[in-house]
Amino acid sequence: MNIISPPAFARHRGGAAILTMFGGAVMGVVLASPAQALPSFARQTGQECAACHNGFPELTPYGRLFKLNGYSFPGGGNLPASNSNLPPISAMVISSFTHTAAPQPGGAGPSLGPNDNFALEVASLFYGGNIAPHLGAFAQVTYDNVAKDLHWDNVDVRYANTTSLLGAETVFGVAFNNNPTVTDVWNTAPAWSYPFQVSGLAPGPNAGTEIEGGLGQQVIGLNAYALWDRLIYTEFGLYRTLSKRAETTLGVSSTGDTLKGVAPYWRVAIEPKWEHNSWEVGTFGLATNIEPGRVTGSGTDHITDIGFDTQYQFLGERDSFSVQATWINENHNLTSSSLLNGTNSLDHLRSMKVKGSYYYEQTYGATVQYFRTQGSGDLNLYGERGTPSAISGSANSSPNSDGWMFELNYIPFNHGGPSFWPWLNVRFGLQYTLYNRFNGGTVNYDGNGRNAGDNNTLYLYSWFAF
Repeated sequence: MNIISPPAFARHRGGAAILTMFGGAVMGVVLASPAQALPSFARQTGQECAACHNGFPELTPYGRLFKLNGYSFPGGGNLPASNSNLPPISAMVISSFTHTAAPQPGGAGPSLGPNDNFALEVASLFYGGNIAPHLGAFAQVTYDNVAKDLHWDNVDVRYANTTSLLGAETVFGVAFNNNPTVTDVWNTAPAWSYPFQVSGLAPGPNAGTEIEGGLGQQVIGLNAYALWDRLIYTEFGLYRTLSKRAETTLGVSSTGDTLKGVAPYWRVAIEPKWEHNSWEVGTFGLATNIEPGRVTGSGTDHITDIGFDTQYQFLGERDSFSVQATWINENHNLTSSSLLNGTNSLDHLRSMKVKGSYYYEQTYGATVQYFRTQGSGDLNLYGERGTPSAISGSANSSPNSDGWMFELNYIPFNHGGPSFWPWLNVRFGLQYTLYNRFNGGTVNYDGNGRNAGDNNTLYLYSWFAF
């Protein structure tokens, strides 16, 4: 159970700076997730971005193997590999323009107007690549230009090796990380699923399952995994909450919930491949005992997430097509929250996403996604104790939201950047989000006169990775 703080800019809040970079090119903002596509990986392998990514940053079979082998494949591609000359460091800068169908009373964020906001939002620095033989890392630090804070972001450090099991190649390893599903290699698990970018300056639905980001950067985990015959994948890990002092030091809020003991995470998938096609079917899950607000002595809430996913990819020489679908079932036993806050003792959430993308020459892309969250109504969980606030509230105390997302992309350097820096990559996007239902309603959903369609969002973004 992940109650997303209102509004959606709580994750990355935008600044009111007008974009000046690259002569006023298309503007954008991105959550931490898409940063998996790093130029330092291209420098290490000598491969163009399109070798590892379908549309940047969705992974290809080669990209999945690169990650499972500890981010430490050697060079040998058609780009100049410079692993010996440059450290595996990359950077990312993101900027955006956001328009919502109706203005947001009080502004879209700190120091922002109610609508039509430009934002130079975040900058990130990464270590991405080999550390030592069989040891590599993806590690991100992000500066939020609006909140003026520096914090650690997604981290995945892993040791990997290969052996033979039952006559077949087996890749195995262990991963130290700070976000359940950040270790995953398919673009169906929440940490790397679409949308790769969303506006941080537009309202978003309040409710989300715990595995969809509720513990990100607030925990540490150690996971063991294996891929047998490039076909069957298994993973198991344990997570525990960081101390308040550690979270404060790392720039993460220490006021949220905490895990009681450790939380197990599991992942199983099978991916047959033929010619230009691959098809994955799998399941994943997380079981947690949570002390709400770090309050002890009042028992715990038990939350269990079980997800099912599938991904199909066709990667031709000119055309590529992919479909991802995910369904997550989350059950809540809210012993502590019921005692402390008067919530229901039993609740549930169901999350579903279905997305399809087409790319022409890994340069021009189009994506459509349908998303839906449904669950049991809870006055003291979703209704803000019966006094819903404007935009973020729910007059009928419901978590139900659904809608569509449409996106067009232009990725000019997916086959190699300009001569002065061939590892540069850029993603430009035009995205539109349409809500059928928002926080439980279509008309006057918040009790203050706002309709679901008022949150429909036009979003232009640019993402520079170098």
